[in-house]
Amino acid sequence: MSKVENGNTVKVHYRGTLTDGTEFDNSYDRGEVLTFQVGAGQMIPGFDAAVVGMQVGETKEVKLASNEAYGPHNPEAIQAVPKNLFEDGFEFNIGATVHGTDAQGAPVMGTILSEEKGNVTLDFNHPM
Repeated sequence: MSKVENGNTVKVHYRGTLTDGTEFDNSYDRGEVLTFQVGAGQMIPGFDAAVVGMQVGETKEVKLASNEAYGPHNPEAIQAVPKNLFEDGFEFNIGATVHGTDAQGAPVMGTILSEEKGNVTLDFNHPM
């Protein structure tokens, strides 16, 4: 393969950083390449598109906008959830991440924003 095209399966190493330089992921540290089929929707759109046209051994720095990654912040993704949906004795720590499933059984993740008498307010937006 001379240049990566949609449909190719590629193996890449990457370092993910936030705009302030904080590293949030690094395949080198794990010693594992990331393998995926380009254009198959297995990766966030901006990462998928960034490898198109690259060649073996090439390195590239890519900056992604929110619409190319996990999407913009959605105020509707902040919701009050009844506390009785959590296990007895669950500790509601502001800023903590909680994991569960939605009504269809799909996994969900949220960040605890506040705790009220019978509800806890969760932010279901992707943290990035």
